Amino acid sequence: MRLVKGEDALHDLRLFVEDITDSMNLRLEEASEPVHTVEELSKRFNVSTKTISRWREQGLVSRRFISEGRKRVGFLHSSVERFVTQNRLRIERGERFSQMSELERDEIIDRARRLASQGENLTEVIRQVSNDVHRSVETVRYTIKNFDRKYPAMAVFPEQRETLSEEDKRALYQQYLRGVSTIMLAKRYKRTRNSIIRILNEQRALKIKELALDYVPSPEFEKDSNVHQILAETPNAISPSRRMRAPSGLPAYLASLYEVPLLEPQQEVHLFRKMNFLKYKATKLLDKLDPKAPSVALMDQIEKLYEDALSVKNKIVQANLRLVVSIAKRHVGASGDLFGLISDGNVSLMRAVDKFDYTRGFKFSTYAHWAIRKNFARSIPDEFKHRERFRTSSEEVFQSREDARADHLAVEIDQQSRADQIGKILHTLDEREQQIIVLRFGLGQGGEPRTLKEVGEELGVTKERIRQLELRALAKLRNAAEREKIDEPE
Repeated sequence: MRLVKGEDALHDLRLFVEDITDSMNLRLEEASEPVHTVEELSKRFNVSTKTISRWREQGLVSRRFISEGRKRVGFLHSSVERFVTQNRLRIERGERFSQMSELERDEIIDRARRLASQGENLTEVIRQVSNDVHRSVETVRYTIKNFDRKYPAMAVFPEQRETLSEEDKRALYQQYLRGVSTIMLAKRYKRTRNSIIRILNEQRALKIKELALDYVPSPEFEKDSNVHQILAETPNAISPSRRMRAPSGLPAYLASLYEVPLLEPQQEVHLFRKMNFLKYKATKLLDKLDPKAPSVALMDQIEKLYEDALSVKNKIVQANLRLVVSIAKRHVGASGDLFGLISDGNVSLMRAVDKFDYTRGFKFSTYAHWAIRKNFARSIPDEFKHRERFRTSSEEVFQSREDARADHLAVEIDQQSRADQIGKILHTLDEREQQIIVLRFGLGQGGEPRTLKEVGEELGVTKERIRQLELRALAKLRNAAEREKIDEPE
């Protein structure tokens, strides 16, 4: 048996009395004692009708009577007297509301101004002043707002009328992403917590609007009956492929690529269809998102669909990384930087995944091979021209001689050796500089190089600031390399 609190029982009993009298259709003249209306009680106690409504919630029993042809709320004289006897302090506080002296108003404003100067927001100021002067929260709020409206030059909270700039809102959102609480943000920007939450939701909606949700359409997406099949797990390979053994001596990154099996045609189609369907669903929901009053639940759904689509995309990319290495090895002679080509080719691969139209029935590897080679054809000549500009005469003699270097495997091993040497001197950088170098050059395990903008968004600063920090970090690395006697690559 569950016990009911006394105040809960009284609240329910008051509602029960009102419901019973409402159903009885009692006429006002049939009452056994005098009946007071809301307006009459308001005048008697010198309070607003809003206060009378609050008193009803706090135990003043009301009934419904038919008066002048319609039902109205009324209060038996005995009910009013009982409430007055049990709530004398509340009645006195309510009676004082409209009788507040100028001295009392000045005290409220002075206390509020003192707290506001200490960085407290409007909500906290109202709460503290209400406790200090023993006035209701509503009284204090009205007094402050009325004063600010009448005397804008001396307003306690002049900034309450000013809207935050778009730059301020973006900065606020970045601080929140870095872990600053909404309470702290409310104090910092002198806003209510609800106002901060509203701004955060608006900024989140703007970020969601910028998500890369372009998809390849298909008639399959329109039929609800296809959803279960499209979102199912990737089908098993028809002929299970034996695990490829990586050639001996390969750097760790290249060797790890042989652990990921290649996709069979039906698996490839399934993953591309699933990825594009998830983007399609997210786009449909995005059309319903109101940037001015965004639904948190709707944003959660869109972000979940986008994350799922990225997860599927990563599976496709991982299964095709060996293709990038294969093409890069055939072009390394012109640039001399295998790992730079692989990094460049990986970016081309990811773009190709987004643009590939699986509905035409072609193999993705054919399209990806074309996209990667096309990018190399553009980027390698540019790099070669750049090197030609700064080549010395001794280098010209060296370049004119026959290339007696080992095969491409030796180049890869040499590149990996340099990566290991770089790892040894990274400790000369501070934590943020290390993070920037690792992200920019994809030095983490399985990491891909990030753009200045991407690194800036992750660390909460502008891309120009990232550029400055990167240059400073690279200068430190050069000095450390000279001390450690690490040769720069030719």
